[in-house]
Amino acid sequence: MTDDFQIASPKGSLWHRWDPHLHTPGTALNDQYEGADPWESFLSGVEAVEPAVRGIGITDYYGIDNYIMVVEKQKRGRLSGVGLIFPNVELRLATGAKAAAINLHLLFSPHDPDHIVQIRRFLTGLTFNFQGEDYRCQRSELILLGRKHKPAATADDVAYREGVNQFKVNFTQLQKAWEAGSWVRENALGKH
Repeated sequence: MTDDFQIASPKGSLWHRWDPHLHTPGTALNDQYEGADPWESFLSGVEAVEPAVRGIGITDYYGIDNYIMVVEKQKRGRLSGVGLIFPNVELRLATGAKAAAINLHLLFSPHDPDHIVQIRRFLTGLTFNFQGEDYRCQRSELILLGRKHKPAATADDVAYREGVNQFKVNFTQLQKAWEAGSWVRENALGKH
């Protein structure tokens, strides 16, 4: 947390600008960043916003790799005006209808030193069945799912995006995982 980001103030309430749903370059679906250095464009864009953004939720489908990357970039001096960076995991719910999937967001607190391990542990417990096989919610399994769904997707990144596009979370399964996990109940908010 930066020095100018105050939790309490003798003035009383302070208003801060937050963006809890911010996709980065390399996001699994709908990556709209282009150019020679999309990460530089992203970082510079966040740093240049007025009034300054004080809290950001780094959002991606079914994972937190880009959140980890942004935190590392902040440790190396970028986004110094951002006081809070937290992971926002976007899930797609299986609705049983052929309409577009319903998205659900899990906003996680970054304050537990083990939050990365705990988030990955929670996500790995979610599964999706395709053609008689269960696939776990982790990168290697999403790549397998992508290749199973589209055999021509031989490159890992392409297969991963295809797997993410296919993976849908059953709401009952998500509810059971939520109820069974005391860590996630204490450290996450869900929003759809």
